[in-house]
Amino acid sequence: MKLELRGITKRFGDLIANDQIDLTVEEGEIHCLLGENGAGKSTLMNVLYGLYQAEEGEILIDDEVRHFAGPGDAMRSGIGMVHQHFMLIPVFTVAENVALGHEEVYGPGLLNLEAARTLVREISVRFGFDIDPDALVEDLPVGVQQRVEIVKALSREAKILVFDEPTAVLTPQETDEFMAIMRQLKSEGTSIVFITHKLREVREVADRITVIRLGKVVAEADPGAGKEELASLMVGRAVDLTIDKAPAKLTDNALIIDSLTIADEYGNRVVNDLSFTVQGGEILAIAGVQGNGQTELAKALLGMQDRASGSIKLNGKELQGLNARQILDEGVGYVPEDRTLDGLVGGFTIAENLMLDRSDGAPFVKYGTLQTDVLNDFAGDKLESFDIRAQGIHESVSQLSGGNQQKVVLARELSRELSLLVVSQPTRGLDVGSIEFVHEQIVGVRDRGLPVIVVSTELDEVSSLADRIAVMYKGKIVGIVPADTPREQLGLMMAGERVTEEAA
Repeated sequence: MKLELRGITKRFGDLIANDQIDLTVEEGEIHCLLGENGAGKSTLMNVLYGLYQAEEGEILIDDEVRHFAGPGDAMRSGIGMVHQHFMLIPVFTVAENVALGHEEVYGPGLLNLEAARTLVREISVRFGFDIDPDALVEDLPVGVQQRVEIVKALSREAKILVFDEPTAVLTPQETDEFMAIMRQLKSEGTSIVFITHKLREVREVADRITVIRLGKVVAEADPGAGKEELASLMVGRAVDLTIDKAPAKLTDNALIIDSLTIADEYGNRVVNDLSFTVQGGEILAIAGVQGNGQTELAKALLGMQDRASGSIKLNGKELQGLNARQILDEGVGYVPEDRTLDGLVGGFTIAENLMLDRSDGAPFVKYGTLQTDVLNDFAGDKLESFDIRAQGIHESVSQLSGGNQQKVVLARELSRELSLLVVSQPTRGLDVGSIEFVHEQIVGVRDRGLPVIVVSTELDEVSSLADRIAVMYKGKIVGIVPADTPREQLGLMMAGERVTEEAA
């Protein structure tokens, strides 16, 4: 099926999110929609999917004008969408999620789940997904949950698929698998709109690229274009894709972890007897396939693990046994990997989220009274300096794109007086311009002589930011190696091969 958008304009009050956008996606084509956070990419696709109604413009499928009052109309017209934040019911099984909204019944209103199970199995075999129809979604890894979303769309016989930042929460291995899935869908004639800001992925799979900036189409780019050219088209200026940092100057500040062990609710050790030191003035990057204990390690540093034992000392003070509030007061900055669960209060405004760590005292609260002017000035400054794309500081943070939500978390944590910075997936969901800025901020903390821990599944980011790299596998550190260790060697370590720093 061929998709054409003509003159789409979408406004939110005075904000023009989409400004006379034209876009054509041919049958069996992967068309990449490239742009910064807040550029209008997701808004445009939400118009296509019937979630928003455009003030101007029209949608054509196979040269026929269509009007979508809601997602149901779009799905009946052969359009499927996999959102950045999955639209699954965690306590339902895979089959129940696939059947939801398209239930088959037999007899006196009895749900025919076997039909859904059969459909899941058929599509799984076709694409090699290996999905159990009776598995609970909440028990599935993120990469498998995304495949469930794809199964849902294909079960509705979608001929046009929209993927909105599909790799934002995937490991490198899962990303490679997803690229293969897209190529297979393309080979079967499916038209794909691929929304992303990751330049490597764009150059790898796109047949055509449309660049959107500030709500307008600014360029049609060749997939063979260099990363620097694509980055400059996205942000409207030259972007330095390399991290410029001086050699580490170590200080006496230090985070010392000794025999740290963390058990899950069943008593299984998810972090097993870790001991290492992060010196002030250096960045230690924690690499590894997600699910090998990195998440639990980062949370333990914030006192968010009840079943932790061992020692965590920061500048000689024991943090183990303190609660999260007390650890924050010790100057620990924390950017969690799941910003919506652990980093933000969705119903609060941007300004309110920016003061969460300091909501009980100066400078925002005095004599029990919120200092509104102080908060508004602070929030306005962070909105500008971190380039948070929003209608204003009083907009609900839940209304922001994932990348802009991440900027709010980073702005809050990097604006405090810190003794240690712990950052998990710091640039997840961010565009190249924002990544450049965030990396500069993290290096700035390191250059102030503080210890920094960065947990990331992006090997390019790990290698660029780190002074040393610790690789975790099944809850243990298999080696701590220099930042210039080859990717191939890091890959072997991520699979469990032990390597000493001297050997690396």
